[in-house]
Amino acid sequence: MKKGVLLNAPVSSIISHMGHGDGLCVGDAGLPISKDVERIDLAITKGLPGMLETASAITAEMQVERVVIAEELIEQQPAYHLRLRSLIAEIAKCQGTNVETTTVSHEEFKALTGKCRAVVRTGECTPYANVIFYSGVTF
Repeated sequence: MKKGVLLNAPVSSIISHMGHGDGLCVGDAGLPISKDVERIDLAITKGLPGMLETASAITAEMQVERVVIAEELIEQQPAYHLRLRSLIAEIAKCQGTNVETTTVSHEEFKALTGKCRAVVRTGECTPYANVIFYSGVTF
């Protein structure tokens, strides 16, 4: 059995195949996912699993160089945005690197998901609770 935080085989496989600059989206239950992008559906019921908890487990195994979020998250879900900012700060601290954060419109965010290696769908039901993690290098 794998020893570590991330036990999900499909998510772990995607991370192991990612190169520098590749994107992995962790999205809420309502985020549309292109048929051309791998969908890893973890949603069980409303709120389970949550996006932040899922993102935390994923980034424990992934080197993150930068993230992209939707402007609408900041504007319409400020408390949730603060929780996501805390997670990003914790990722940077654990890695000992800066993690650049970019904001785009929700429409542009959805277009960017089409270029990701995969979209991990959670049971999160907070509007705009989506993030794209871009892979960095460990050297």
